[in-house]
Amino acid sequence: MAKQPTTQTPPARGLRELKKQQTRQAISDTATGLFLARGFEAVTIAEIAAAAQVAKMTVTNYFPRKEDLALDLREEFVGSLARTVAGRPVGESALGALRRDFLAAVERRDPVIGFAGPEFTGMIVESPALTARLREFHELREDALAERLAEETDAPDGDIAPQAAAAQLGGAHRVLFAETVRRTLAGEDADSVATALEAAAERVFGLLEPSLAGYAIREE
Repeated sequence: MAKQPTTQTPPARGLRELKKQQTRQAISDTATGLFLARGFEAVTIAEIAAAAQVAKMTVTNYFPRKEDLALDLREEFVGSLARTVAGRPVGESALGALRRDFLAAVERRDPVIGFAGPEFTGMIVESPALTARLREFHELREDALAERLAEETDAPDGDIAPQAAAAQLGGAHRVLFAETVRRTLAGEDADSVATALEAAAERVFGLLEPSLAGYAIREE
């Protein structure tokens, strides 16, 4: 899960919100460029602030943790599985929704599932701090999914089923994310990775069908 520098303009909002978003994006893009050039650990917050032409406090106000300057899709990543389950149509299970959404993410080469290119991916795996932070994101995403599944199934307090289901579904996504990273670092292009991931996803999610095919099916 990562992002590459972008010049995309944020959606129109109030002038103040627009300015904040532009400043945040500029800081993130500047930091990413420095990290790619020199490595994550070698770059300081002060250097990022100077390169972005903002105060050091401005950087930390937008990014309290240095790791989040590189892993700038935290909110999207952590909430992704829970949002997919919450938005599934009537008659679809949590497993079905997550499989469908993952395959759609493969089709669009979504960075949230690991399509970040070899340079950026290499930077992440070579940094203990970024690897640890990414591990936290996986755990937070699983927790968010467990909470959503508990709500969707009206699970009573103390029911372990939502946590167990979230562990299996979150684990499937971890395995597939790791596979994306492995193939990217092995030199495969995005199209080759996507083809392999489609087959891997069908196999991985298929293994969960005996236990989860009938779990958390959305009713009328």
